[in-house]
Amino acid sequence: MQQDEVAARVRQVIDAAGVSAREFARRIVIDPSKLSRSLNGTRRFTAAELARIAEVGAVDVGWLLGSTAGAAAGADTDADAAGRTAAGAAVTASPVRSPSAPRPPVPSPEGGRPLQIVRETVRLIAERGFHAVRVADIAAACHTSTAAIHYHFPGRDELLEAAVRWCMDEDTRRRADATAGTRHAGDELRLLIELQTPRTEQQRRQWCVWLDLWAEAARSTTVGRLHGEYYRQWRGTVADVIRRGVEQGVFRPVDADGAALTLTALIDGLASQVLATEPGGRDDGVPGTGAQAMHDALTAHVDACLTAPTAD
Repeated sequence: MQQDEVAARVRQVIDAAGVSAREFARRIVIDPSKLSRSLNGTRRFTAAELARIAEVGAVDVGWLLGSTAGAAAGADTDADAAGRTAAGAAVTASPVRSPSAPRPPVPSPEGGRPLQIVRETVRLIAERGFHAVRVADIAAACHTSTAAIHYHFPGRDELLEAAVRWCMDEDTRRRADATAGTRHAGDELRLLIELQTPRTEQQRRQWCVWLDLWAEAARSTTVGRLHGEYYRQWRGTVADVIRRGVEQGVFRPVDADGAALTLTALIDGLASQVLATEPGGRDDGVPGTGAQAMHDALTAHVDACLTAPTAD
Protein backbone atom coordinates (compact mmCIF):
# COMPACT_ATOMS: atom_id res chain seq x y z
CA MET A 1 0.00 0.00 0.00
CA GLN A 2 1.27 3.51 -0.83
CA GLN A 3 2.49 5.72 2.00
CA ASP A 4 -0.15 8.38 1.28
CA GLU A 5 -2.91 5.76 1.54
CA VAL A 6 -1.65 4.65 4.95
CA ALA A 7 -1.59 8.31 6.04
CA ALA A 8 -5.16 8.77 4.78
CA ARG A 9 -6.36 5.82 6.87
CA VAL A 10 -4.56 7.14 9.94
CA ARG A 11 -6.33 10.47 9.39
CA GLN A 12 -9.64 8.57 9.38
CA VAL A 13 -8.73 7.03 12.72
CA ILE A 14 -7.87 10.46 14.19
CA ASP A 15 -11.12 11.94 12.85
CA ALA A 16 -13.11 9.03 14.30
CA ALA A 17 -11.45 9.63 17.69
CA GLY A 18 -12.73 13.22 17.62
CA VAL A 19 -9.46 14.74 18.90
CA SER A 20 -6.72 16.92 17.49
CA ALA A 21 -3.65 15.41 15.86
CA ARG A 22 -1.57 16.66 18.78
CA GLU A 23 -3.83 14.95 21.33
CA PHE A 24 -3.77 11.75 19.29
CA ALA A 25 0.04 11.93 19.23
CA ARG A 26 -0.03 12.15 23.03
CA ARG A 27 -2.27 9.08 23.22
CA ILE A 28 0.02 6.99 21.01
CA VAL A 29 3.04 8.47 22.81
CA ILE A 30 5.04 9.91 19.90
CA ASP A 31 6.41 13.33 19.06
CA PRO A 32 3.59 15.38 17.45
CA SER A 33 6.04 16.54 14.77
CA LYS A 34 6.69 12.91 13.80
CA LEU A 35 2.96 12.29 13.42
CA SER A 36 2.61 15.45 11.36
CA ARG A 37 5.44 14.48 9.02
CA SER A 38 4.03 10.98 8.59
CA LEU A 39 0.57 12.36 7.80
CA ASN A 40 2.10 14.75 5.27
CA GLY A 41 4.02 11.96 3.55
CA THR A 42 7.55 13.10 4.42
CA ARG A 43 8.13 10.28 6.92
CA ARG A 44 7.02 6.66 7.13
CA PHE A 45 5.12 5.28 10.10
CA THR A 46 7.11 2.61 11.91
CA ALA A 47 5.56 -0.78 12.60
CA ALA A 48 5.44 0.02 16.32
CA GLU A 49 3.67 3.33 15.67
CA LEU A 50 1.07 1.59 13.50
CA ALA A 51 0.56 -0.94 16.27
CA ARG A 52 -0.12 1.86 18.77
CA ILE A 53 -2.43 3.66 16.33
CA ALA A 54 -4.39 0.43 15.89
CA GLU A 55 -4.56 -0.12 19.66
CA VAL A 56 -5.70 3.39 20.54
CA GLY A 57 -7.97 3.79 17.50
CA ALA A 58 -9.60 0.35 17.98
CA VAL A 59 -8.81 -0.75 14.43
CA ASP A 60 -6.57 -3.44 13.02
CA VAL A 61 -3.05 -2.92 11.72
CA GLY A 62 -3.97 -4.93 8.63
CA TRP A 63 -6.73 -2.44 7.79
CA LEU A 64 -4.30 0.48 8.19
CA LEU A 65 -2.03 -1.22 5.67
CA GLY A 66 -4.86 -2.05 3.28
CA SER A 67 -4.84 -5.80 3.92
CA THR A 68 -7.50 -7.75 2.03
CA ALA A 69 -6.89 -11.02 3.83
CA GLY A 70 -9.93 -10.94 6.05
CA ALA A 71 -10.56 -12.93 9.17
CA ALA A 72 -13.73 -13.87 10.98
CA ALA A 73 -15.15 -11.27 13.32
CA GLY A 74 -14.14 -11.99 16.86
CA ALA A 75 -10.70 -13.30 15.89
CA ASP A 76 -7.81 -12.37 18.17
CA THR A 77 -7.16 -8.61 18.06
CA ASP A 78 -5.51 -8.13 21.44
CA ALA A 79 -1.98 -6.75 21.19
CA ASP A 80 -1.01 -8.89 24.16
CA ALA A 81 -1.60 -12.19 22.35
CA ALA A 82 1.27 -14.57 22.91
CA GLY A 83 1.78 -15.23 19.23
CA ARG A 84 2.57 -11.57 18.47
CA THR A 85 6.14 -11.35 19.62
CA ALA A 86 7.00 -8.44 17.32
CA ALA A 87 5.21 -5.61 15.59
CA GLY A 88 5.98 -7.11 12.20
CA ALA A 89 3.98 -10.21 13.03
CA ALA A 90 0.98 -8.06 13.83
CA VAL A 91 1.27 -6.27 10.49
CA THR A 92 0.91 -9.49 8.51
CA ALA A 93 -1.62 -11.27 10.69
CA SER A 94 -4.23 -8.64 11.58
CA PRO A 95 -7.86 -9.00 10.46
CA VAL A 96 -9.61 -6.20 8.54
CA ARG A 97 -11.97 -3.86 10.31
CA SER A 98 -13.01 -0.27 9.56
CA PRO A 99 -12.45 2.54 12.09
CA SER A 100 -16.18 2.74 12.83
CA ALA A 101 -16.51 -0.97 13.59
CA PRO A 102 -15.44 -1.62 17.21
CA ARG A 103 -13.26 -4.52 18.23
CA PRO A 104 -14.70 -7.40 20.19
CA PRO A 105 -14.71 -6.34 23.85
CA VAL A 106 -11.34 -7.04 25.47
CA PRO A 107 -9.93 -5.77 28.76
CA SER A 108 -8.07 -2.51 28.15
CA PRO A 109 -6.18 -0.36 30.67
CA GLU A 110 -7.34 3.20 31.13
CA GLY A 111 -5.81 5.31 28.37
CA GLY A 112 -4.83 2.22 26.37
CA ARG A 113 -1.92 -0.16 26.68
CA PRO A 114 0.77 2.21 25.30
CA LEU A 115 0.07 4.86 27.94
CA GLN A 116 -0.06 2.23 30.68
CA ILE A 117 3.35 0.92 29.60
CA VAL A 118 4.85 4.42 29.62
CA ARG A 119 3.35 5.34 33.01
CA GLU A 120 4.68 2.16 34.61
CA THR A 121 8.07 2.72 32.97
CA VAL A 122 8.23 6.21 34.47
CA ARG A 123 7.25 4.87 37.91
CA LEU A 124 9.92 2.19 37.77
CA ILE A 125 12.57 4.65 36.55
CA ALA A 126 11.78 6.85 39.57
CA GLU A 127 12.16 3.90 41.92
CA ARG A 128 15.18 2.13 40.41
CA GLY A 129 16.79 4.23 37.68
CA PHE A 130 16.42 3.61 33.96
CA HIS A 131 19.27 1.13 33.56
CA ALA A 132 17.99 -1.02 36.42
CA VAL A 133 14.55 -1.40 34.83
CA ARG A 134 14.10 -4.50 32.67
CA VAL A 135 11.39 -5.08 30.10
CA ALA A 136 10.26 -8.00 32.25
CA ASP A 137 9.77 -5.60 35.18
CA ILE A 138 7.58 -3.34 33.04
CA ALA A 139 5.58 -6.30 31.77
CA ALA A 140 5.00 -7.52 35.33
CA ALA A 141 3.86 -4.05 36.43
CA CYS A 142 1.40 -3.97 33.52
CA HIS A 143 0.23 -7.54 34.14
CA THR A 144 1.13 -8.50 30.59
CA SER A 145 3.90 -10.22 28.63
CA THR A 146 7.25 -8.95 27.40
CA ALA A 147 5.94 -9.67 23.88
CA ALA A 148 3.21 -7.07 24.45
CA ILE A 149 5.81 -4.49 25.53
CA HIS A 150 7.90 -5.12 22.41
CA TYR A 151 4.76 -5.00 20.29
CA HIS A 152 4.32 -1.34 21.19
CA PHE A 153 7.95 -0.36 21.88
CA PRO A 154 10.40 -2.68 20.09
CA GLY A 155 13.51 -1.24 21.77
CA ARG A 156 14.59 0.41 25.02
CA ASP A 157 15.56 3.60 23.16
CA GLU A 158 12.05 4.05 21.82
CA LEU A 159 10.56 3.31 25.23
CA LEU A 160 12.87 5.82 26.92
CA GLU A 161 12.01 8.48 24.34
CA ALA A 162 8.29 7.87 24.96
CA ALA A 163 8.82 8.09 28.73
CA VAL A 164 10.72 11.39 28.40
CA ARG A 165 8.05 12.89 26.18
CA TRP A 166 5.27 11.76 28.52
CA CYS A 167 7.06 13.40 31.49
CA MET A 168 7.44 16.61 29.48
CA ASP A 169 3.76 16.65 28.53
CA GLU A 170 2.61 15.88 32.08
CA ASP A 171 4.82 18.60 33.54
CA THR A 172 3.52 21.12 31.01
CA ARG A 173 -0.09 20.08 31.67
CA ARG A 174 0.29 20.42 35.46
CA ARG A 175 1.76 23.91 35.11
CA ALA A 176 -1.01 24.98 32.76
CA ASP A 177 -3.73 23.61 35.06
CA ALA A 178 -2.25 25.19 38.19
CA THR A 179 -1.78 28.66 36.70
CA ALA A 180 -4.96 28.84 34.60
CA GLY A 181 -6.75 32.10 35.32
CA THR A 182 -3.85 33.60 37.30
CA ARG A 183 -3.38 37.18 36.07
CA HIS A 184 -0.89 38.52 38.64
CA ALA A 185 2.60 37.62 37.39
CA GLY A 186 4.05 37.54 40.91
CA ASP A 187 1.45 35.02 42.04
CA GLU A 188 2.01 32.92 38.93
CA LEU A 189 5.78 32.79 39.42
CA ARG A 190 5.32 31.68 43.02
CA LEU A 191 2.90 28.98 41.87
CA LEU A 192 5.52 27.71 39.44
CA ILE A 193 8.08 27.60 42.25
CA GLU A 194 5.65 25.68 44.45
CA LEU A 195 5.08 23.13 41.68
CA GLN A 196 8.84 22.56 41.37
CA THR A 197 9.41 22.10 45.11
CA PRO A 198 9.61 18.34 45.85
CA ARG A 199 7.29 18.14 48.84
CA THR A 200 4.86 15.40 47.84
CA GLU A 201 5.64 11.84 46.81
CA GLN A 202 4.50 12.61 43.27
CA GLN A 203 6.81 15.64 43.04
CA ARG A 204 9.74 13.64 44.41
CA ARG A 205 9.08 10.84 41.94
CA GLN A 206 8.97 13.34 39.09
CA TRP A 207 12.29 14.85 40.15
CA CYS A 208 13.90 11.41 40.48
CA VAL A 209 12.93 10.70 36.89
CA TRP A 210 14.35 14.04 35.73
CA LEU A 211 17.66 13.40 37.51
CA ASP A 212 17.95 10.03 35.80
CA LEU A 213 17.11 11.55 32.44
CA TRP A 214 19.70 14.31 32.86
CA ALA A 215 22.39 11.66 33.13
CA GLU A 216 20.98 9.80 30.13
CA ALA A 217 20.81 13.03 28.10
CA ALA A 218 24.61 13.32 28.41
CA ARG A 219 24.96 9.95 26.63
CA SER A 220 21.99 9.86 24.25
CA THR A 221 21.51 12.20 21.28
CA THR A 222 17.75 11.56 21.23
CA VAL A 223 17.22 12.14 24.95
CA GLY A 224 19.58 15.12 24.80
CA ARG A 225 17.47 16.65 22.05
CA LEU A 226 14.29 16.14 24.08
CA HIS A 227 16.03 17.53 27.16
CA GLY A 228 16.99 20.67 25.23
CA GLU A 229 13.48 21.01 23.85
CA TYR A 230 11.94 20.74 27.32
CA TYR A 231 14.28 23.31 28.87
CA ARG A 232 13.71 25.80 26.06
CA GLN A 233 10.00 25.48 26.75
CA TRP A 234 10.37 25.66 30.54
CA ARG A 235 12.70 28.67 30.52
CA GLY A 236 10.44 30.32 27.96
CA THR A 237 7.46 29.91 30.30
CA VAL A 238 9.35 31.48 33.21
CA ALA A 239 10.68 34.30 31.00
CA ASP A 240 7.18 35.09 29.74
CA VAL A 241 5.89 35.36 33.32
CA ILE A 242 8.79 37.63 34.30
CA ARG A 243 8.30 39.75 31.18
CA ARG A 244 4.61 40.13 32.00
CA GLY A 245 5.50 41.03 35.59
CA VAL A 246 7.79 43.80 34.36
CA GLU A 247 4.92 45.16 32.23
CA GLN A 248 2.59 45.01 35.26
CA GLY A 249 5.12 46.81 37.45
CA VAL A 250 5.34 43.76 39.72
CA PHE A 251 8.98 43.03 38.80
CA ARG A 252 11.97 45.25 38.23
CA PRO A 253 12.93 46.05 34.61
CA VAL A 254 15.26 43.05 34.24
CA ASP A 255 16.40 40.92 31.30
CA ALA A 256 13.61 38.32 31.40
CA ASP A 257 15.57 35.60 29.58
CA GLY A 258 18.61 35.99 31.80
CA ALA A 259 16.50 36.06 34.95
CA ALA A 260 14.65 32.91 33.83
CA LEU A 261 17.94 31.10 33.19
CA THR A 262 19.17 31.99 36.68
CA LEU A 263 15.93 31.01 38.41
CA THR A 264 15.53 27.66 36.62
CA ALA A 265 19.19 26.83 37.35
CA LEU A 266 18.59 27.59 41.04
CA ILE A 267 15.50 25.36 41.04
CA ASP A 268 17.43 22.46 39.51
CA GLY A 269 20.39 22.80 41.85
CA LEU A 270 18.34 23.14 45.02
CA ALA A 271 15.99 20.28 44.07
CA SER A 272 19.02 18.01 43.53
CA GLN A 273 20.23 18.85 47.05
CA VAL A 274 16.81 18.22 48.57
CA LEU A 275 16.56 14.81 46.95
CA ALA A 276 20.13 13.90 47.96
CA THR A 277 19.69 14.89 51.62
CA GLU A 278 16.12 13.67 52.15
CA PRO A 279 16.25 10.04 50.97
CA GLY A 280 12.86 8.38 51.09
CA GLY A 281 11.29 11.68 52.11
CA ARG A 282 13.12 11.81 55.47
CA ASP A 283 14.93 14.89 56.68
CA ASP A 284 18.41 13.68 57.73
CA GLY A 285 19.06 16.80 59.74
CA VAL A 286 21.22 18.66 57.21
CA PRO A 287 20.40 22.35 57.79
CA GLY A 288 18.93 24.35 54.93
CA THR A 289 18.48 21.47 52.50
CA GLY A 290 14.85 20.47 53.05
CA ALA A 291 11.97 21.17 50.69
CA GLN A 292 10.77 24.13 52.75
CA ALA A 293 14.28 25.59 52.84
CA MET A 294 14.41 25.27 49.05
CA HIS A 295 11.08 27.03 48.69
CA ASP A 296 12.14 29.81 51.07
CA ALA A 297 15.43 30.32 49.22
CA LEU A 298 13.70 30.59 45.84
CA THR A 299 11.06 33.05 47.06
CA ALA A 300 13.81 35.09 48.77
CA HIS A 301 15.66 35.22 45.45
CA VAL A 302 12.51 36.44 43.68
CA ASP A 303 11.94 39.09 46.37
CA ALA A 304 15.54 40.30 46.32
CA CYS A 305 16.27 40.19 42.58
CA LEU A 306 12.95 40.52 40.80
CA THR A 307 10.18 42.06 42.91
CA ALA A 308 9.80 45.77 42.35
CA PRO A 309 10.17 47.92 45.47
CA THR A 310 6.96 49.35 46.83
CA ALA A 311 6.54 53.00 47.53
CA ASP A 312 6.41 53.86 51.23
